[in-house]
Amino acid sequence: MSPIDPRLPGSPPFSLLTHLAGDEEQAALFSAGSCIDGWLATERALALAQARHGVISASDAAAIVAAAHPEAIDADALWATARNVGYPILGLVRQVAAALPDGPNGRVHYGATTQDIMDTGLALQLSRSLAALDRRLARLGDALAARAEEHAATVMAGRTHGQQAVPTTFGATLGTLLAQLARHRERLAQAHPRIAVVSLFGAAGTAAALGPKSAQVRAEMADILGLRPADVPWHVDRDGVAEFGWLCATITAACAKFARNIADLSRTEIGEVSEPYSAHRGASSTMPQKVNPISSEVIIGLSGTAGALASSLARLQEAGHERAAGEWQIEWQVVPQLAVLAGSALAEAAVVAEGMRVDTARMRANLGLDGGLVMAEAQMIQLAAALGREDAHDLVYEAAVRARRDGTGLAGALRTVAAEQGRAELLPEPLVGPDDYLGEAAAVARNAVKAWEAAPALPAAAGGAPRIAELAS
Repeated sequence: MSPIDPRLPGSPPFSLLTHLAGDEEQAALFSAGSCIDGWLATERALALAQARHGVISASDAAAIVAAAHPEAIDADALWATARNVGYPILGLVRQVAAALPDGPNGRVHYGATTQDIMDTGLALQLSRSLAALDRRLARLGDALAARAEEHAATVMAGRTHGQQAVPTTFGATLGTLLAQLARHRERLAQAHPRIAVVSLFGAAGTAAALGPKSAQVRAEMADILGLRPADVPWHVDRDGVAEFGWLCATITAACAKFARNIADLSRTEIGEVSEPYSAHRGASSTMPQKVNPISSEVIIGLSGTAGALASSLARLQEAGHERAAGEWQIEWQVVPQLAVLAGSALAEAAVVAEGMRVDTARMRANLGLDGGLVMAEAQMIQLAAALGREDAHDLVYEAAVRARRDGTGLAGALRTVAAEQGRAELLPEPLVGPDDYLGEAAAVARNAVKAWEAAPALPAAAGGAPRIAELAS
């Protein structure tokens, strides 16, 4: 992550979590410099749009565009003014205007309000953040799709409530997560038009100060910035911002689901899947044998943090009347953090998916643990044709109890119990085995891959740079 500028007021404390696994791209998108860039881009686009519709002259707009650039801003003075005012835009506008001669200096920020500029700048950041998240999601999904296809028929124990349940395949277990990622990718594509929206409605949402061409100017400004136009103000309607935060949190949670499975399957007693290996990766300072699942641990930590932050998202939407009274400030803190957490989790999960080590022999061997009780449902279903489901259930249940009590295998105990009940002749031979009781497991894996391949990506233009330079020339 980029080093923190010690000059910034309220610089956050050092975070070991994001320092070790932070998404530098997301951190840069929500940096102080990125905020200033977005605000200035908004002011330039406003001037250009107003000139296009005769609100201000083309020469005034050109002068504003030339002056409203980051290198012309004294950041120390800007933040000092912001601390006093409570918001940064008054100071920003004053600095831009001070660099202009009489005439154009009175046309900067013409008819706009602080939140118009800050919200439009935020929309630019959120648009680029969604595009970056989509790229990271694509990398993770592609890696999982390859592994799901590779292991579509790799038999392992399915687990419910932490215990072996019935046979499945490793590809099927990966497939359920992959299908979730496909839905998340679809959600990103659906959310982008709702989130990347311009804001330009003036002091209390009426656009009165913007004049009779306000709607045309707003649409032009949106086009310049690569955002969607808006016909209704969203100064206090923060469902779009909350949706962005929720997307970040739920994507991070999906990564944590994957991480928990990897951590569980890498346990010494199970040993079916492990994280990528390199010298001293996950090493212990005292136990030389340790190879800890460090990526999975980090992802779970990222998700837990994101979940806690996401609890504040509903509060963003409580703002009343035409302007927030403290609710807006909540998002200043939590939205950038959620974006960094989501990007970090996706990046770390992709590392695991691409390099995880799968022990197929151990998966096969573990099916024989507990005397083969993993086949209890399969053998019950096999008997149900002759006995009916309930009687078959009771017979296999008694055999399972006997097998655990006596330390024998399920198949032998089943034959013993059936003989005691005078039903030995009803037992089919051979009894069904793991490879014969997989149902749609392989199809689940392949269907998930197809769903992933069909999931819509964000349009190539999403999160692109504004066309200000092009239109100003």
